[in-house]
Parts: sequence; C-alpha cells; structure tokens
Amino acid sequence: MQTTHTPETHPLSASGLQHEAIEILAKLTGVSGPRFHDGQFEAIQTLVQGRRRALVVQRTGWGKSAVYFIATLLLRRRGAGPTLLVSPLIALMRDQVAAAARAGVRAVAINSANAHEWDSVRDALARDEVDVLLVSPERLNNPRFRDEQLPSLLERIGLLVVDEAHCISDWGHDFRPDYRRIAELIAQLPPDLPVLATTATANARVVTDVEEQLGGASVVTIRGSLARASLRLGVLELPHSRDRLGWLLSHLGELSGSGIIYTLTVAAAEDTARLLREAGHTVRAYTGRTDNDEREESERLLKDNQLKALVATSALGMGFDKPDLGFVVHLGAPSSPVAYYQQVGRAGRGTDRADVLLLPGNEDREIWHYFATASMPDEARAQAVLAALSDMPLSTPALETRVNLRRSPLELLLKVLDVDGAVRRVEGGWIATGSPWHYDAERYDRIRQARIAEQSSMIEYQRTGECRMATLQRDLDDDTAAACGRCDRCAGPWYAVGIADEAAHAAASSLDRVSVEIEPRKQWPTGAAQLGVLLNGAPVRGKITPEQQLEPGRAIARLTDLGWGNTLRDLFAPHTLDASVSESIFGACVRVLAEWNWQERPVAIVSVPSRTRPQLVESVASGLARVGRLPYLGQLSLVGDGPSGDSGGNSPYRLAAVWGGLAVGEELASAITRLSGGPILLVDDRVDSRWTMTVAGMRLREAGATAVLPFALAATA
Repeated sequence: MQTTHTPETHPLSASGLQHEAIEILAKLTGVSGPRFHDGQFEAIQTLVQGRRRALVVQRTGWGKSAVYFIATLLLRRRGAGPTLLVSPLIALMRDQVAAAARAGVRAVAINSANAHEWDSVRDALARDEVDVLLVSPERLNNPRFRDEQLPSLLERIGLLVVDEAHCISDWGHDFRPDYRRIAELIAQLPPDLPVLATTATANARVVTDVEEQLGGASVVTIRGSLARASLRLGVLELPHSRDRLGWLLSHLGELSGSGIIYTLTVAAAEDTARLLREAGHTVRAYTGRTDNDEREESERLLKDNQLKALVATSALGMGFDKPDLGFVVHLGAPSSPVAYYQQVGRAGRGTDRADVLLLPGNEDREIWHYFATASMPDEARAQAVLAALSDMPLSTPALETRVNLRRSPLELLLKVLDVDGAVRRVEGGWIATGSPWHYDAERYDRIRQARIAEQSSMIEYQRTGECRMATLQRDLDDDTAAACGRCDRCAGPWYAVGIADEAAHAAASSLDRVSVEIEPRKQWPTGAAQLGVLLNGAPVRGKITPEQQLEPGRAIARLTDLGWGNTLRDLFAPHTLDASVSESIFGACVRVLAEWNWQERPVAIVSVPSRTRPQLVESVASGLARVGRLPYLGQLSLVGDGPSGDSGGNSPYRLAAVWGGLAVGEELASAITRLSGGPILLVDDRVDSRWTMTVAGMRLREAGATAVLPFALAATA
C-alpha cells in the first residue's frame, strides 16, 4: 500500500497532464487560476498515467468529484471508454450530473426516478456520447441491466468509480448488501483498468477492508486530514423532547443562513416540521416517505435559500450538496461518530463558518438498537426463504405467502442471499442457485459488536471534555487530530441555552397533541387464499367490499411520535404489567374522541379480546362507554386459541393468523340486533398490520353493524 498524507500543492504553471487537468478544473469551478487541493492531482495522476487503483479518503468538500470528472475527461481524450460511477442515492446523482455539466462532462444516470429516459441513455451510450454513466449499486443486479447491458459496458469502460466506498465494507456505517457485489465486479476488470473509490467517512478498519477489495497491496491510498475548519461544533443536553423543540422554536431564526435539522425517525421529522411551520418558519420534512418529486423540489428550494431548513431523516445523508449550508442541528444523535461526521459534513463546504449542534435525546439508544437489529439477517428466516425457492422464478409477493416477512426486510434478506450466491434475481422474480449457503454468525456478530462500540463512541463524543472535532477525527483514526479552537469545548458554548416561555408552551402543546388516523384496509393481500383465507369457500382477493370495510379510525399516537409516543412505548414495554388504563392515558382517549370529526356518532362500544392486556383493553372500552353514555356490548369471542402468531410479519400471514380466530358470540350478536343502526366503536390496545381490526370489524358488519369505527391507544407506524 502506498499512502500519501501531505502531498505538495501543484502550481498553476504546471505542464503536460497537470496543465490539462488545471484547465478542466477551471471549467469545473468557474475560478480563474485554480489550484488543486493537496492530493487531488496525485489521485488523477494515479488513475490516468498510472492506470492503477486508488482509494481517496478526504473530508467532505475536499473535491473528490473533481478527481473523477477530471480523470474521466483526460482518459476520454486518450481514447478510453466512458466512466461507470456507482453512486448510492438519487439525490446525489442529480448533484453529480449537474457538477459534471459545468466541466463539460456528459453525465447521465439510470435510476428508478428516470425510467422514461433509459432508452435514450442506452442510445447515447451506443453512439459514445456519454462520458459518465451513474448507476446505483442496486441497478447492478437488475436482471435486464446485469445480463444485457453490463457485460458490454464493462468491455468498454475506461474508469470505474465507487462513490461513498465505505459502504463496500462490513464496517461501514451503512448496511448496503448491494455494495458488497461491487467487489465481485472489480475482480472481473483487467488489472490495468483504473478504479477509484472515494469516501469521507472511513476509519482505519474500513480503509483496510476497502483496500483489500480493490486489490490489496497495489492500491494507492490518499488520505488527508478530516478536520473541518469551517465547522463550529457543540452539544446541548436538554432533558425532554419539549425542551429540544422549545430550543429550536426559540433560536432557529438566529442560526445563520439555511440548513438541515436531522431527526432519527420519520415521525419526529414530520412532527418537528409541522411545529416549526406553525411558528412561521419556512421548513419542509424530508424522509423516506417523501415522494421523489417532492424531494427534488425541497432540495431546490433549500439550495435557493427559499427554505430555512429541511427537517430530515438520514434519507438526506449522502445525497445533498449545498456549499453554503449554514447549519446542521440534530434532534437525537446518530448511532456512530462516523455517521454523525458524514451528516454534519453537509455544512460549511463553501463558507468560512457553519454551526453544528447536537441535541441528544433520552430515547436515542432505544432507536439505535431497533435500527441496528433490523438490518441484520436472521438465520431461521434465511433458511425459510431458501426452502421456499427453487429453480422456477418466484415473485416477491408470491414469496410473502410462503415466508412470514414484511416486504422491506424480505427484500433486504434476498439481497444478502443474492450477494452470498445462494439466490439470484431473474426476470419474473427470484430463484435458488443451489449453491451451498451457511449463516455467517461470526461475521454478523463482529458487525453487531462494532455497532455497539460505535454507539459507545457516540456517547463519549457527547460527554467528552476535549475538543469535539478532534474527538471525531480520532474516531475516524485520523492521526492529524488537534484542538480546533472553535467548538464549545475549546472556546466555550457559542449557542444560547435559554428557551422562551412562548416557545416552551408551543412545544409542550404540540407534543401533547393526540389523534392519528387509522386508515382502513381496502385490499386483500395477494395470495392469502394459499394460507387458508377463504370466505364462503371462495378465496378472498381484490378489493375489500364497502359492506366489509372499516371506517377511518383513530389512535392516540404512533409509538414513534415525539410526544405521546414516549408514554405509549413505556406502556407496551415488555416489563410493563397489565393493569387498568392510567388517568392520563384515558384522558388522552377522551380527547381523541372529542376531536374526532366523524360523520355519525357511535351508538355502542365493542372491544377486541386481548390475551396480553385484558385489563387495559376492558378498562378503556368500559371507561369510554361510561364517559360517552354508550352501551358497552362486551368483546368479540376467541375461536379456539384465537389469533395465532406474534405481531408483525407480512400481510398474508397476519390475515391468516387472525382470520378464523374471532367471532361474534350469540349475546353480542343479539345486542347488535337490538341497536337502531349507527356505528360501533371498536376498541383495541394497538394496531400494527390492521388485519385484526379489519377482521373484527368485518365480523361485526356480518352481525348487523351498519359501520365500525376502530380506536386504539397506539399505532405502530
């Protein structure tokens, strides 16, 4: 391995390759007489003259994209084919295409957001009118692209670039199975075809791992200092969500320019954005639920300084470039210093100063644990998937009827098995390859332990009495770490700590809001009949008829909400014993019903039988009946052992588990018959898949109820 730590700066008067490169740099930056940053020309020279493989680990804003765009044009002038750039996010692709155009680089992307352009992109490639083709790592395994286009493309490319290359490594902070496939791609390339991997977030362990996957000892690694001179870091610990939101309401307007407010969950992003908008701030939420058109519009508005901030989840992580971004605030800490460094690196790329403030939350560790375990494959489920597949293609929806996994974790598991060679994605679905496969428990345990260590480091970052920037650098194994002189540890707190009374009240009121909608199921899941879901001997399929369907319902809050979510998470925690509903939670129930804008008031109340919290559910149902002066007709009956299986799982399995488990007993049926019409309020403790409510409501409709209004204490999503 050859490592360049402090390469010399190359002057404007350089000749030959360097002179060509500087001319392109001037076009790219729009600056007269530009100079390369330390290490940039070395990387370009390694690729163009040396035709070697290089790993560039440099801070955000250093100019990694300039290296591959300039190298591309230089290689193209020397007769090379187009560059294949593997880029992780659509938003990042948009920025890269725009930056390439400024340098005269003809860059195009193939991704899920521009399917209408694919034919024209293929035609342009055939005419050799494309300099850079950007694809996602997932695209590399699209059957049509992988089998029909990638082989010929690999024969022609002049450079392979892997952006955000930490994702190649098991130790990278993003678990992206498709990135692991890139190592196989690199192994297919001729040894003299240049390869560039770039990242700003790699510690020594990640660097070593990526070097090995790029080719080992022959890789040239160019690593510079990760210190960010423009960033002014700080940590402000506030005890409650209302205090953190109150601080934002009090001081967001004082932060310079426009920026990003990161949250750990979608619900937190949406709730925070709503609160800030109500206070007059121009903000938008940006999450994995935001559709592509709205994401693109929000990015443009922030870049044009028409928004004060985007309130975002990690969906805005690697995929956004605004050089004059003035601040980054975190409501809740990411699970590792590596991820934190990557997110705060969005700020201050083209300015002398940007403010970065972390407001950690008490709930952070619980959220970290959830995401850390959700991404890891489970051996039993992996074996179930392999047992369900054969050499005949099976679509993902069809596979859901054979394996009790929800769509997202199922797709993630299939990607892991695909990378491991056990399954293969083909036209029409997935097949088993027949190759031996074993669960690499040791590998996943190493990753799990690494995640725990990262979480501990993040706690240490919050508590350290030393320089914040130096602490981050050391966590990334940067041996140039030194006190920055700007952070709250070096120079004292630079941020206000007070919270205005009005802001505190507004935050408390926002967090105390209740009522989220329970949207009724409108479609039976595909393949449910294969699991025994029959109605009058016929399979259920297609739309749920109006006569079977629930009305829109309500819950107090989602378990992920900032406000009541905390209280409800405690209520449903494994250690919490079943008991009658507390006064505060029951008060929230009454408020939900008081604010419910239903078309017709319920005339009676029925509850769903609960085996885990019978006291809780009965106390809520009977209490609401008493307050609302409505008859409580009792609960539905369990058939046999009642609904089977745990909560969660995919729709076909959850529907099958509850389908034959609930019934309307004779006494309840008689009580419904005596009603003079009107909706029944159906009470349960929480809703997850909504199939229990759907089946219970259908049974009530069959017994004569004219409408059913579902109500639950909590919704899981």
